[in-house]
Amino acid sequence: MDSHECAVLKLFLVGVLANVWIMGGLSADDGFSTEPTTPQPKKLCNESWLQWEVEVCGEDFKRDMARIDPQHWCNLSHFISEYNIFTLCTETRSHILHCYWPNSLVETYIIHIHKHFFSNCTLEQVVWVDPPEETLTILILIPVFLTMAMIALVVWCSKRSDNFA
Repeated sequence: MDSHECAVLKLFLVGVLANVWIMGGLSADDGFSTEPTTPQPKKLCNESWLQWEVEVCGEDFKRDMARIDPQHWCNLSHFISEYNIFTLCTETRSHILHCYWPNSLVETYIIHIHKHFFSNCTLEQVVWVDPPEETLTILILIPVFLTMAMIALVVWCSKRSDNFA
């Protein structure tokens, strides 16, 4: 066996052993435990309880929003902390009850809250306006010139390759 082949083989074996050692993991107790851990049984989400908990969060949010003047409901800076507390409340309660967050139940309730407080916050219909003539001309000419330059480059390179053949 060639010395290079032997070195490559040794390197491969060291790599495999290092990978096995790393992938085996280290236990926090003794440092070298290889006993498999038993998976914890997955607890099911109690959706009826979650519905009640989310409504409690919503009632707290409604109480907090009642303290804010309704004309400021569309200005996020006036209620961002209350909304953050509401979001954290729904997230925390979901995790306590072993439910994913956001799930369809929480999303439905959040949409209900949005419709109640923020339905009048939509802006006027956006009117799209064409850009100025100069901008429009530049936006049209740049791709045209790039396309022509690429075609010229391809033709030039193909002629040069014919000379080298």
